[in-house]
Amino acid sequence: MQTTIRTTEDGSHTLYVAEMDECYHSTHGAVQESMHVFIRDGLHAFMQQTSGGINVLEIGFGTGLNAFLTLCEAEKWKRPVRYTSLELYPLAADEAVLLNYPEILHADEQWFEKIHRSSWDTEELITPCFTLCKVKADFTRYELQGLYDVIYFDAFSPEKQPELWSEDGFRKIYAHSTHGAVLTTYCAKGAVRRALQSAGFVVERLAGPPGKREILRGAKKLLFQ
Repeated sequence: MQTTIRTTEDGSHTLYVAEMDECYHSTHGAVQESMHVFIRDGLHAFMQQTSGGINVLEIGFGTGLNAFLTLCEAEKWKRPVRYTSLELYPLAADEAVLLNYPEILHADEQWFEKIHRSSWDTEELITPCFTLCKVKADFTRYELQGLYDVIYFDAFSPEKQPELWSEDGFRKIYAHSTHGAVLTTYCAKGAVRRALQSAGFVVERLAGPPGKREILRGAKKLLFQ
């Protein structure tokens, strides 16, 4: 896919895909959105329930922003994270490292570059607290391995990739989730909420980041009152 860099309202970059007429992130703020949806309401929510290592599954590696933010959190809190991300159409590393996330986050540029230059389909230790496994695969056909504590569902919108947002897909994730696992997504559409519920998740609507009224969070048990 051909992409062009765009600057979002919080100063951080996103990529625009002309053939899909879609950006990888909210134009109201890429970093702002990812911190709100996936780190605060996903990773942090699970971290408050338990201690020790965390297994993260991401659907849609994209620009690597969620992985980078999670790495920064793992190092900050000294919590070991094993991060598995599925992506069918990976960006070229030379393209991805042009994004300004290390500058915006005041974080180590080498970490971000190492995330993108690490090999696909191989587990690699990026930092002492962060192990990455990028998988080039179609989520609808890929057989998940192991169990996950936190799931970032960050595929392109249901209008652009409806096959990724099916009840069958969420059932597959549910079967590979630990008891108490947390799934977050930026999409709050009723059809997505119902698909998550039918798959077994207890789902709640949460306030969204700027530009989005609500997001969804699911749990494998009722963690949130």
